[in-house]
Amino acid sequence: MNPVMVVGAGPVGLSAALGLRAHGLPVVLLEANPKDRERPGSRALFVHRETLRLLDGMQPGLAEEITSYGRTWHTRRTLYRGREVYSRTYPPPSGIPPFTSLRQVDTERFLRDACERAGVEFVWDARVRDVRSTAHGVRITGEDGQVWTGGYAIAADGARSTLRRSLDIAMEGTKGEGFHVVVDVADIPGAELPLERVFHYEHPGAGGRSVMRVPFTGGFQVDLQCRDDDREEEFGTEEAVRRWLPSVVGDGYAERVLWVSTYRFLRKVAASFTDPHGRVLLVGEAAHLFPPFGARGMNSGIADAAAAASAVAAGTAGATGAVAEFAVVRREAALFNSAAAGEALDHLRPRRRVVRVKQRTAAALAPVLPWCGSWLEHAPYGPRGGAPVVAGGKY
Repeated sequence: MNPVMVVGAGPVGLSAALGLRAHGLPVVLLEANPKDRERPGSRALFVHRETLRLLDGMQPGLAEEITSYGRTWHTRRTLYRGREVYSRTYPPPSGIPPFTSLRQVDTERFLRDACERAGVEFVWDARVRDVRSTAHGVRITGEDGQVWTGGYAIAADGARSTLRRSLDIAMEGTKGEGFHVVVDVADIPGAELPLERVFHYEHPGAGGRSVMRVPFTGGFQVDLQCRDDDREEEFGTEEAVRRWLPSVVGDGYAERVLWVSTYRFLRKVAASFTDPHGRVLLVGEAAHLFPPFGARGMNSGIADAAAAASAVAAGTAGATGAVAEFAVVRREAALFNSAAAGEALDHLRPRRRVVRVKQRTAAALAPVLPWCGSWLEHAPYGPRGGAPVVAGGKY
């Protein structure tokens, strides 16, 4: 049987490879970087319950491995200009938790180990130059001239996807103004901050910018929402972060910064999730780009990967319409997520005065009208709490 080629060994590509092996298909996973590559930063932080279920379906026990290492907090707090407007503590869940929080490098470590147990063939230092497809299969050529052929390929090679560009598939959407800063910070041993997620509208210690703090195993992430006229060197460099971080999370953390990155607000979706022959399937950031809040990127990407693996398995078994159905369903999911991210972005970075007035009014009324605080808590995540769309429905 011809192998299925997966390009890209991030969490989405690893999930695609694992899903293919769960269907009994041989897999060759091509990764441009070396085997001992370093992957700094938390990047994608949350693994949601439905994602954990998908991964557990690919390899039973994998969800338990990930959740045993990750952190699940039970308290969520929202503040407005220094005053608490919402707080809720949830009872510990039974079974798979609603989410777990860990750095992407750790998620990848668990997925890579699972792939190795499942018999995925890895090819490192395999930088791809182009892909060609026909009605009968796929041919991938590396920059060094090496060639791989197979019946199908899954493109999980990220935002600058070589496979997508080689197939001349356009990305459609918008690029918003401004940026935000993401910082990973290590815990102070013996003086860990409370295990809770905190969102702070117009934080006084950040010059009225909004701030979110999210725990992960071994530390926490701080997300600073910058203004359109902010300069990256004033807020987004490691030196700049060391200046403003203590006023946001307290003293002692300026020297515990692990990683700093800035993100732009991209909302783009591929015009098609497959080529005209239905032989190359686009997943993850090769297929869509969302602002990095609401946990939409990796979770929807792993849902793409699971759906792509099922479609390829069906295609190899003779179901000619499986890949076309995958492309329609997952593109609809991406468009939903893009629209939801747009709603969240309008709330997080309000350009209209009416939105700012609604936020201020809700904060004032929250002590007597709890639903106002609940709205302030949930609005930054878009509709349905920001949950990404899995194959066949929303969760």
